[in-house]
Amino acid sequence: MTTQARVSPPAAPARRGRLEVEGLAKTYRGKRRTFEAVRDLTFTVEAGELACVVGPSGAGKTTLLRCIAGLLPPSAGAVRLGGEPVLAPPPGMAVVFQEYARSLFPWLTVAQNVELPLRQKKLPKAARHGLVERSLAAVGLADVPDAHPWQLSGGMQQRVAIARALAYEPDVLLMDEPFAAVDAQTRAELEDLTRSLWHELRMTVLFVTHDIDEAVYLGEQVLVLSASPTVVLDSVAVDLPARREQLATRALPRFAELRAEVFTLIQRAKTYHTAPPAGEARA
Repeated sequence: MTTQARVSPPAAPARRGRLEVEGLAKTYRGKRRTFEAVRDLTFTVEAGELACVVGPSGAGKTTLLRCIAGLLPPSAGAVRLGGEPVLAPPPGMAVVFQEYARSLFPWLTVAQNVELPLRQKKLPKAARHGLVERSLAAVGLADVPDAHPWQLSGGMQQRVAIARALAYEPDVLLMDEPFAAVDAQTRAELEDLTRSLWHELRMTVLFVTHDIDEAVYLGEQVLVLSASPTVVLDSVAVDLPARREQLATRALPRFAELRAEVFTLIQRAKTYHTAPPAGEARA
């Protein structure tokens, strides 16, 4: 399912960052139990679009993201980035996880943590240092390159994780509930940072969250997943202003309408596989 947001995303190179998920399914098979986590997911995130994914607890959001990132093989279906199948972690994709502290190496400095994936790309030293400096400046950490992660607050550590992803210069950025573990004020700052970087760098962003307000505030579209086994229940186009501000945007009547629409869909999603079709009474 392809959904076009009413607010045009920033321009991006044609197709390079286009993310397509078609018939994606994932079943975990053990000796004693088989669990169908994801049944059938089909959607497209256009190049340069910021899309959010929400759903009930246990809806398979993280499983979806790991399949998209090439970290987990699907049982069926396909993921394509820029028209090319994703069979392993692709070079044009970066991921920011919720557990940012575990993704940073405490014995390395901030700059060294950001530089680490660039060494794997075998970039020249001067190019690596330039990317590290620009990425740290973009997330407001230009003054702490020699600090270690354990010397920073939780919000600053998450900024390091974001800087590391940005330094990789991805076409697509996947974010798995990245702000769930920080306080409300830091969360608002990181949300605005995400929108600002998206506008500036023209990346395709797929942002997984359990927070309805966050999804509506950040996204150009919100994909609502059903309870497990997961399908795409619906997609909501977010027609808020392209430039958003925490207080002013959240005070808009349209924000409240969109929030209510997504909330209603999530309540429906919880019983999607057990509720009778609309207009049909239970036996």
